[in-house]
Amino acid sequence: MERTVNRVNGETTAASATPGNGPAARRAGRRAGESGTREAILTAARRQFAGQGYDRTSLRSIAIEAAVDPTLVTHFYRSKAELFVTVTELPFDMSEVLPAVLAGERAGVGLRLARVLVGVLASDEGRQRIVGVIRAAASEPEAARLVRELVTRELIGTVVMRLDVDQAPLRAALIGTQMVGLVMARHIVGLEPLVTATPDLLVGAIAPTLQRLLFEPLIPADAVL
Repeated sequence: MERTVNRVNGETTAASATPGNGPAARRAGRRAGESGTREAILTAARRQFAGQGYDRTSLRSIAIEAAVDPTLVTHFYRSKAELFVTVTELPFDMSEVLPAVLAGERAGVGLRLARVLVGVLASDEGRQRIVGVIRAAASEPEAARLVRELVTRELIGTVVMRLDVDQAPLRAALIGTQMVGLVMARHIVGLEPLVTATPDLLVGAIAPTLQRLLFEPLIPADAVL
């Protein structure tokens, strides 16, 4: 019986010289190991980007937390920026969320959108991803670009563009300020009593603002006076 070493986790396993333990079987086992290694790296990266930002996170620190060799991190993800992009994808499918936001009367779009935004932040995974990318945007230009795309194009922009309203890009950006501001104040700065406010209260508070930014005329200040 020959003994083989798993290169991913360093464990030594026994393999008999049977058809089931041939090259194909070993390749299948190696793929399973790589899958577990990738997930460990992604989990550590999400936590560190969210907890300490982009600039204070390194591939080495991610490898240490994931309990893998640092070369494996660069094997799967060529750079920190590439890994960052991978872990900051939206934690939900916008094609599934969009119909729920747009369904029904226009008068309720702001409320439904507020429920989606607050709901994302109420989940551990969603909050970790959004907080991570916004923390990083404060110090890293590439991360800032990702925030712009995430907020104005993928998340908010998708909704606004489907509503057929004037100045849609500006409206999307203004709604983005509500989302980014909420994340900064509640989950990064820790501003009370915002931190302990219930999700339902937050939805009720921001929904009218979102509704106004979506549909009411956007006019210069000198025209208001």
